[in-house]
Amino acid sequence: MTLTAAAPAALLGGPALPQERRLVTAIPGPESQSRMARKDAAVASGVGTMMPVFAVAAGGGVIVDADGNSLIDLGSGIAVTTVGNSDPLVVDAVIEQVRRFTHTCFTITPYDGYVEVAEALNRLTPGDHDKRTALFNSGAEAVENAIKIARHSTGKSAVVAFDHGYHGRTNLTMALTAKAMPYKAGFGPFAPDVYRAPMSYPFRDGLSGAAAAERAIHTMERQIGADRLAAIIIEPIQGEGGFIVPAEGFLPALQAWANENDVVFIADEVQSGFARTGAMFASEHEGLVPDLVVMAKGIAGGLPLSAVTGRAEIMDAPHAGGLGGTYGGNPIATAAALATLRSYDENDLVARATALGAIIRDELTLLQARDARIGDVRGRGAMMAIELVDAEGRPDAALTGRVAKHCHTAGVVVLTCGTDGNVIRLLPPLSIGDELLREGIGVIAEALAAN
Repeated sequence: MTLTAAAPAALLGGPALPQERRLVTAIPGPESQSRMARKDAAVASGVGTMMPVFAVAAGGGVIVDADGNSLIDLGSGIAVTTVGNSDPLVVDAVIEQVRRFTHTCFTITPYDGYVEVAEALNRLTPGDHDKRTALFNSGAEAVENAIKIARHSTGKSAVVAFDHGYHGRTNLTMALTAKAMPYKAGFGPFAPDVYRAPMSYPFRDGLSGAAAAERAIHTMERQIGADRLAAIIIEPIQGEGGFIVPAEGFLPALQAWANENDVVFIADEVQSGFARTGAMFASEHEGLVPDLVVMAKGIAGGLPLSAVTGRAEIMDAPHAGGLGGTYGGNPIATAAALATLRSYDENDLVARATALGAIIRDELTLLQARDARIGDVRGRGAMMAIELVDAEGRPDAALTGRVAKHCHTAGVVVLTCGTDGNVIRLLPPLSIGDELLREGIGVIAEALAAN
């Protein structure tokens, strides 16, 4: 069954929700305001919220808040509910698993779900070489373990990440992450032997992929040395850094250099993986075959699960007991993952992401032609963004903030990103209908016109 413009009720999750933007109160409404007051009194202030509304239901392309407002969802919980909220296959699988058992710890008494997810990821990730998989809980945890595995396998310690990159909020992943505020400020010192190389950023640097790769390789060879370098880690499309799509040829050149120098090439597909870009993994767009692939977000339909999949000889390098964790590959999460992978396949969601991406690109390109403040339209599939600039072409974070706030109060969930905070990113669930998507983009156009 393939998703059409009007998504069938069976794919909308929970009780079938009307697929419409509907405002019955101002945003936030009185009930959400009351609940936000409770949140402020109970939850640490460092745990911020983008929108001051409390969700009570979601499905298809909408989120319903505590006041009965129906919001267009162009965020998918940051690319997590890619198959749609409460996908029926996921709901059924989770209920069945909860009735059987909720936890044993795979490293104590293993169970089939973990093995079945590993088998599926070994099959689905790029390359037909012999692979192994280990499961964890969050993207940051998977990134940390990928670095552990690479260091153990190579016997080297240095790691290179890239300008604008984001890899998580733990100590090591903060070291890998480029942006200081809000992710790193005040939380140091960070894990050592982590270095940064320049990213290909076509809108800003104007370099070809080959030239950008030569610049990055020169930095790595001169400032670190391949003989010390265990791994390079890179997002095939950067997420928090601004949905930056590197120039064609940049990623293959880096991979070739890594392969020639016994450096593990790690693709961080946490945000870009699982059909999001119109391929199962963004690496596929340029024929990359990473040594290790890091996954999370869209893997399990909203349940916490992450994974590292890679070459068997690298993955098997750590000693027995060196990898694992109490909750890694929890049986409920693995049941959800298997159902989520089934949904990607049965609903042809890779093709759906491509179709949604065509709509988004067409709409945003038309908007760009009318508004010079849209400096760039970029992305792949249902992972698209606009970069907003001032009259001199400089990043305009203030405008971006005003546009996002306008959208939020008008009932459209949009997310911002970018090292300079001047990018609006679109990550709609693949269960959204075409017209609802167009309406959401129309609200972005209204927000720009009003600001």
